[in-house]
Amino acid sequence: MEEKTIKKRVALFDLDGVVFATENLYSVFWEDVFSRLLPGRKGLEQTIKGQTLTWIYEKYFPERPDLQREITLGLNHFEQEMPYFYVKGFLDFVQQLRRDGVKTAVVTSSNLQKMKQVYREHPDFESLFDRIITSEDFEHSKPDPSCYLLGASCFDVQPEECVAFEDSINGMKAVLAAGIPLVGLSTTLAPEVMEAYTKVIIPNFEGQTFESLVKAL
Repeated sequence: MEEKTIKKRVALFDLDGVVFATENLYSVFWEDVFSRLLPGRKGLEQTIKGQTLTWIYEKYFPERPDLQREITLGLNHFEQEMPYFYVKGFLDFVQQLRRDGVKTAVVTSSNLQKMKQVYREHPDFESLFDRIITSEDFEHSKPDPSCYLLGASCFDVQPEECVAFEDSINGMKAVLAAGIPLVGLSTTLAPEVMEAYTKVIIPNFEGQTFESLVKAL
């Protein structure tokens, strides 16, 4: 019996490393933080990818409000100064989705404070999406699937009717745990690392169409 094709009606996008080419910039920031405050703990800047700031504080700086304030001040300054360049081809890709009637949402561990800077740099950003889900909207950080399940519920669709775009291990785990088909962006990790999570991996959105990616899933 031929398997019924499920129409994909919603595209869910992580932010850093998927919409914006910023993930490597964050790695530099967090590598400096951990080398100063937790010397000897190598590679933590990779472990935290996709996590909320609250999760990072609870995991690595519990009961240290002084360090949390120091990091937050530094991060706010960093995010105000860093450039938000779109991943190649993203604007054309998302605008085509809008024309084709595919619903779109950002599902990010970033907070509203950071998004204010995004909106200042890109005044038209919010118009690209039907919903923008930030860390304030869900309780559990990636790899918990709750943020992506929320993304699907916003449009009253089943997870399998969505496609999610992610670049980090924690993000990909969250997508798969939610039961959502996954497209990987190799902007942060090597494609061979991502192959354990998805067979559809792209370097950026140039030359990509939603239809072709859905067929490949």
